Amino acid sequence: MDTMFDTLLQLPLFQGLAHEDFTSILEKVKLHFTKHKTGEIIAACGDKCDRLIFVLKGTLSATSPATDRSFQFTEQHTAPCLLEPYSMFGMYTTFSATYTALEETHTICISKRFVMNEMFKYEIFRLNYLNIICNRAQKLHRRLRVFEAGDVEDRIIRFIADQSERPTGEKSLKIKMEELARICNETRMNVSKTLNSLQNKGLVELHRGEIVVPQLELLTKH
Repeated sequence: MDTMFDTLLQLPLFQGLAHEDFTSILEKVKLHFTKHKTGEIIAACGDKCDRLIFVLKGTLSATSPATDRSFQFTEQHTAPCLLEPYSMFGMYTTFSATYTALEETHTICISKRFVMNEMFKYEIFRLNYLNIICNRAQKLHRRLRVFEAGDVEDRIIRFIADQSERPTGEKSLKIKMEELARICNETRMNVSKTLNSLQNKGLVELHRGEIVVPQLELLTKH
């Protein structure tokens, strides 16, 4: 069975770090270990991101609202993972999503102060951190360059995929049909027909004011 430290070493942020360096970090850092019950909020959208949160065990949902609150997008994250390392620095240093435990979830937090004063001394850690931020920035920039061609089905699938941090797994989009039609530059009737067609193929599930995608990878490959 993996120890807590073995799990931490699986995360991209620590990969390549020498064992003696990692041991030295653990000797200095004050780790805040927490067990979260099902339904407990681990971090809320808008909260100050003043720490790194490592998820060591469990599954959680990440719910992000649109800037104008016109829709809400939810996806799942499974341990091991790191929550929003890119939100600790920059213009907006707050969490962009609300993270809720879907089962008993174990986390470890490391303060921003310790990251800056101690962990950034290690070159491999700095490079890993920079790679995480740059990879996300490049991915988001590529999305801006995608030409929105295709029919209404293509535009709906593209919109859902663009909200996702992860290209696989279950996703949920809470949105009014009129709003989705506006975003896709289509009539409400055409959007409704297309969603029902996708539902008949088993690619989405339609509920009142909500679209559930059981497996995003199947929808995007459709």
